[in-house]
Amino acid sequence: MPVSLDKARDFVYANGLLWEQALFSYLFDGGSIERLYQCLLCYKNADGGWGHGLEHDIKCPDSHPLALEFLLTMGRDMNLALTEVLIGTVDWVESNRNEDGSLKNPDSLHKYPHAPWWSSGGQSAPDSITGNLIKQGICSASLAASTSIWAKSNLTLGHIQANDWLFMAYHAHDYYLNLEDTPENRPFIEATIDNIIKCAQNTTEKNYFTLFQFASSPDTRVAQAMSKDMLNEFLDDLVSSQREDGGWSDEHGLKHWQPYHTIFTLSVLRNYGRL
Repeated sequence: MPVSLDKARDFVYANGLLWEQALFSYLFDGGSIERLYQCLLCYKNADGGWGHGLEHDIKCPDSHPLALEFLLTMGRDMNLALTEVLIGTVDWVESNRNEDGSLKNPDSLHKYPHAPWWSSGGQSAPDSITGNLIKQGICSASLAASTSIWAKSNLTLGHIQANDWLFMAYHAHDYYLNLEDTPENRPFIEATIDNIIKCAQNTTEKNYFTLFQFASSPDTRVAQAMSKDMLNEFLDDLVSSQREDGGWSDEHGLKHWQPYHTIFTLSVLRNYGRL
């Protein structure tokens, strides 16, 4: 059966938050990006950081790294320019670093509802945030330098090659593939792409969509490194896995993630001429 944009719209508007509805409207119905920005800014704090449950798994209203990481992931996934809403955010990141370059979380993080996998603490890795700020063109020299030092101990070739969970390849992908392709960085870039393809080859069908975090369009380096047969197999699975209610299931069956996941899947299919 062909993908139904109408059913997907119904699913997102029935189940999604206001910003998810605004994102769908912008991407597929000619809606205003200013309205999307307005919705997103409700999750921004006066200190320049982000919170309030923008990332669905941590509801803490105070600024914390995971909320910003997800906002930037949205920019990566949908190729959104976010600089207009990120004014002051780099300053917030710079002021919330530990000496080793990792990121601080507020003491209030666990005062509010959170997913059990975040019970031991919030996001402290700076790699994805820094890489996607580079992608947005607004990363500071200070943040780039401190994350580079952090990565030399925490995101080595050994770490990249040992990863066996496709989703978790985002740490290396978001960081190294946004750095300049220099002789120094190239081994890390190539190892990241190789690891993503290896993990994709070994993943189960319910996780096929995860590949497109790294290959959201045909012009991405990961997509260009893959065989056409493998890429088409994964795309065919996306096309065939829309549910009767118009949505797509996520890896863990978490309904609160499915409106965003549905929007992202539609965006990928359109990028590949499958919508």
